[in-house]
Amino acid sequence: MLFSSMIFIICFLPFVLFIYYVPLRKRRAPQNYFLLAASLLFYAWGEPWFVLIMIVSILGSWVFGIQVYERKEAGKDARPMIALMLVFNLSILFSFKYLDFALTNVNRFFGTDFPLPHLPLPIGISFFTFHAISYVLDIYRGRGDLQRNLLNVGLYISFFPQLVAGPIIRYETISHQIMNRKENLDDFSQGVCRFIVGLAKKVLISNNLAIVANQSFALASTGDCSVAFAWLGAIAYTFQIYYDFSGYSDMAIGLGKMFGFHFPENFNFPYVSKSLSEFWRRWHISLGRWFRDYVYFPLGGSRVDTKRRLIFNLFVVWGLTGFWHGANWTFICWGLLYFVFLTIEKLTGFEKNERIPNVLKHIYTMLFVILGWVLFRSNTITDAGNYLAVMFGTAGQSLIDANFTVYLKENALFFLCGTIFSMPVAGKFSEWIDKRFASVNPAIVTLYTCILIGILLVSFSYLIKGSYNPFIYFNF
Repeated sequence: MLFSSMIFIICFLPFVLFIYYVPLRKRRAPQNYFLLAASLLFYAWGEPWFVLIMIVSILGSWVFGIQVYERKEAGKDARPMIALMLVFNLSILFSFKYLDFALTNVNRFFGTDFPLPHLPLPIGISFFTFHAISYVLDIYRGRGDLQRNLLNVGLYISFFPQLVAGPIIRYETISHQIMNRKENLDDFSQGVCRFIVGLAKKVLISNNLAIVANQSFALASTGDCSVAFAWLGAIAYTFQIYYDFSGYSDMAIGLGKMFGFHFPENFNFPYVSKSLSEFWRRWHISLGRWFRDYVYFPLGGSRVDTKRRLIFNLFVVWGLTGFWHGANWTFICWGLLYFVFLTIEKLTGFEKNERIPNVLKHIYTMLFVILGWVLFRSNTITDAGNYLAVMFGTAGQSLIDANFTVYLKENALFFLCGTIFSMPVAGKFSEWIDKRFASVNPAIVTLYTCILIGILLVSFSYLIKGSYNPFIYFNF
């Protein structure tokens, strides 16, 4: 079930909110159990048997959490149990997401003929696996309360707003909120507004620019794409993936607020960055913090004795970051390219170099980001190379064609909105609105409400007519 689907918006969400706030109001344990049941139903909607995999992960995490806590309390070494927990969770992830990829490459490089199981990929398995690992590790580090109640562990791992596409919520962030959150009208209204904004970003901007990106990549594969249209398609995908993922994150954060949960921000206008390091502090923030806290810092982070060790730590983190996104060499190479450039930036002090104008830093950053998204979007390394060849005019294609003119004219408004709302002007406008709300200015409240209702109705019109509605991060 998608957040950006009519069945979720018209049926599922109103039903869950009604039960949560009317018959179960101020009854925390029943509310939590109901949210768990609703989350399992949400996940099981498309492929019911996938929910069994998540239930196994929940049961395992609950058992490992108790074992780790009791070993620590008894003064015993809990690290062997941590190792078993990692093997347990990562084995599930590997079996469903990476096994075919591993066997394919073993067969290719060693001439073997192992059969491929072709297991279907459970939606959001990378996200709920990281939640499960975070629960046990935070218990071990003393950064979250042990949940002896299995159902509360299940709620943390499976809570539907952040279940299939994040943000990746570390257990220490939400531990206290499971039993002690405070619902209020301000949070609820802010949550509704945030959900509507996220829905618009997904349905109006991302989905429409996805059509441009898909057409350019399809034509490039057949040699019928001009240089200009290749660049237009790459820029369209740059906006598509941002508004796709940040829009879904906005909806998740908004839904959390409706139920009294406060999730961390996942994006902070990454396309204004003046270095790749800054870009990754602003893009998919929850993933970056997860790898920082659970991989980079335990390896020693940047406080190591030698540059060689620092480079190794960065290599591990960015190799895993690429691999986390998918079982494909394109993702691995994409992660390793960021490793190379981020390492260079860190060793040369690029960010602090004031002799380089900020505008040049920004151009360099966005050029690499756009080219990186081409690799990320492509099915194979060869496809990525062919597309890049078209972009730089080395494949013999024309400079401009009718497709470029037509698609640019038809989607100019979406490109314009994509540009404007990827900059902090949107954030400053939101802060301005919040200040006016704080003063309860009736005119501002009325205007803002009308704008949101208008945006919601336009989004509904696109959904009702069955417009193209993919979601990129379901694959991860």
